[in-house]
Amino acid sequence: MLRFGILSTAKIGRELVVPAIQDAENCVVTAVASRDKAKARAMADRFSVPHAFGSYEEMLASDTIDAVYIPLPTAQHVEWSIKAADAGKHVLCEKPIALNAGEIDALIKARDRNKVLISEAYMVTYSPVWRKVRALLAEGAIGRLRHVQGAFTYFNRDPGNMRNVPELGGGGLPDIGVYPTITTRFATGKEPVRVQASTDRDPDFGTDIYSSVRADFGDFELSFYISTQLAQRQIMVFHGDKGFIEVKSPFNADRYGVEEVELTNQNHGESQIFRFQDARQYRREAEAFSRAARGEKEEIVTLESSVNNQKVIDAIYRASEKDGWEAV
Repeated sequence: MLRFGILSTAKIGRELVVPAIQDAENCVVTAVASRDKAKARAMADRFSVPHAFGSYEEMLASDTIDAVYIPLPTAQHVEWSIKAADAGKHVLCEKPIALNAGEIDALIKARDRNKVLISEAYMVTYSPVWRKVRALLAEGAIGRLRHVQGAFTYFNRDPGNMRNVPELGGGGLPDIGVYPTITTRFATGKEPVRVQASTDRDPDFGTDIYSSVRADFGDFELSFYISTQLAQRQIMVFHGDKGFIEVKSPFNADRYGVEEVELTNQNHGESQIFRFQDARQYRREAEAFSRAARGEKEEIVTLESSVNNQKVIDAIYRASEKDGWEAV
């Protein structure tokens, strides 16, 4: 069993990731750390975790854990991922792992010098939903892919929420713009070469709250919009010359609806629906990470893939400041 320490008592850890790790077959949470030991103890007791620490450093120095899960604010991801790696711990860090692609170089160096695993927590890449989409595309189920369309939106104007605080790495593109990008790259195995984009910012917070993006993958195009101040929506559609694939609730199926992939054949007008009643993408993520950390062969999100995904987000920001295409 890979023993995880949870670095902070953040909501995503409490509600999604820690329960998934505790449900997994090959890993377990053995420690929780917070700058407030009472909070750490309360969360540890909630999940029957034996150890609670009043500082992150104390937990990293402990031999009660083999790995850490980091759900800190985005601006702190690089710093604590490196500190954890230097303490000899494997690292599963929430997305985005960095605020620009250049920062990830230091993570690669920390990974290599400490011979540990560092992976960005894109739970979607472990979901059977997205593995099915990838398989359908690979077998030519929709013929030649020409266009991918996506949307990811929610409404949040809470000034205390980290997503609305620039100093903490807030903004729509770091929080949700990464999802249409990572899933398209994952499903197709292709990388975009250039982007066009427009972005709006909140006049009070200063964070980006809406982006409309066009990405050129060479053989096909991805167009998507994201917003932190629009009514809630998620959708991804892959359109080819012989049919199309619609992914219902593609990113947070447990909160946005059923886990379902619909394949429509354009020639015969027939549809097939593939339903996934309990994909448990966070549990699958934890189990795959644990196998890889133990040296088993496993497909995970590498830091090299993280660099490529972050390069797209960086290019979107640059493209938003100009007319025309921006190279990735």
